[in-house]
Amino acid sequence: MEFILGATAASCAVCFTNPLEVIKTRFQLQGELMKAGKYTVHYRNFFHAFYVVAKNEGFIALQKGLLPAMGHQVLLNGTRFGIYDVAEKRKWLLKEDGSVSLAKSVGIGAAAGTLGGFVGSPLFLVKVHLQSLSAKSIAVGHQHKTRGTLSGLWSIYKDYGVVRGLWRGATGAMVRISVGSSVQLSTMSLLTEAFVKNEILRKEQKIMATFISSMLGGVFIAFVMAPFDLVSTRLYNQAVDVKGRGLMYHSYLDCMTKTFTQEGVQGLYKGILPCYMRLGPHLMLSMVFWDSLRQLHIYITT
Repeated sequence: MEFILGATAASCAVCFTNPLEVIKTRFQLQGELMKAGKYTVHYRNFFHAFYVVAKNEGFIALQKGLLPAMGHQVLLNGTRFGIYDVAEKRKWLLKEDGSVSLAKSVGIGAAAGTLGGFVGSPLFLVKVHLQSLSAKSIAVGHQHKTRGTLSGLWSIYKDYGVVRGLWRGATGAMVRISVGSSVQLSTMSLLTEAFVKNEILRKEQKIMATFISSMLGGVFIAFVMAPFDLVSTRLYNQAVDVKGRGLMYHSYLDCMTKTFTQEGVQGLYKGILPCYMRLGPHLMLSMVFWDSLRQLHIYITT
């Protein structure tokens, strides 16, 4: 049940935040491995990007990749939240005095995120391909011919197999989710505990504590996670040869190094605003939905 509740909560959240994911992906691919001023800037800022996508591709384009995004959330957060919920109920996160252990929260959050990132990798791959696919006049990054979720998965498997096809770029996702998950879940637990312990909020206001913790934690999470998120997107979206090997990046470290060398620190933080604008609401909605569903489940079963 823990896995079902986590998957449901994240799927509900992504329906609201997927347009922000589309914008984030476009920013992360804009000017890939090019110096500032050496490429055409199609998306000048967060709000301009929304306008440009809607104008050239229609409003429906802002929900590109929604189906694989929801499927990815089911696999990713069903695994991630499910494992973390089990850890909470069995008190694996606590110190001997009953308070939340930062080290244990980070460790279990990272492990749960790594596993979730691996399981959901094929759907994330297709999601990135669909979200980057755009009108020729505003195209950024490599343009894949993926047109749908199932057809995309089948085409990738048929052309490149399982490892170099469906799980291409999985290392990027596993690092990204491991970092994000460890920071998110540990921050959530510690902030929520602090609010209640210091009587800023009462125990019966746990959903409000979850809401505030998610929005505050989202700022820190976005800052920490942005470079890993960018590398993950680029690994998934790059063109490949006939054997499924990347034409731009050979590995995770290669992508990180080339991006930093060609674009500087600011290159690693491309799309930081849409990253937070997506992460903040997504974390808040996911955690609030998750916490509400858990409370409802407890109420029904007792």
